[in-house]
Amino acid sequence: MAIAERHALPIIYVGVGEGADVIQAFSAEAYAKALVGLTSF
Repeated sequence: MAIAERHALPIIYVGVGEGADVIQAFSAEAYAKALVGLTSF
């Protein structure tokens, strides 16, 4: 995220596993909620 902020790049996808094929569209709202424990997996 620091690189995206430093260079004003949007975060479009995020890796959710160890493989290159395990990516999802990035949602800032979902990320923030998961960060503070407001979602269940």
